[in-house]
Amino acid sequence: QVQLVESGGGSVQAGGSLKLSCTTSGLSNRDDYLVGWFRQAPGKERGPVGAIHLDAGWTYALDSVKGRLTISRDSAKSTVYLQLSGLKPEDTAMYYCAAGTIMPYRGGPLAAAQYHIWGQGTQITVSS
Repeated sequence: QVQLVESGGGSVQAGGSLKLSCTTSGLSNRDDYLVGWFRQAPGKERGPVGAIHLDAGWTYALDSVKGRLTISRDSAKSTVYLQLSGLKPEDTAMYYCAAGTIMPYRGGPLAAAQYHIWGQGTQITVSS
């Protein structure tokens, strides 16, 4: 079975940094996967933050966070990390990781439709 587990969220002061982890299990080594990060704040729609091609390591980021975002994966290509620096109150949200085999006509790496496996989320709260 495929499972994604997020960790690393918490409450931080504005200007701080957090590094989230998404640990994967059960992904087939025969397929190419994208692993994406999405977030949802209260009263707002879920939106993308960034993504990584799990095998090749290519990364993608939302323009609004590109300068503060680092997405990486471990050498085993089983854990994906999202590091956000210079945290702002508007970064407060539930953060989800998601995985999906690469599909055409799904909107690209930052589109939710690209993903069919989702974690339970981890909360980031940024205080001013």
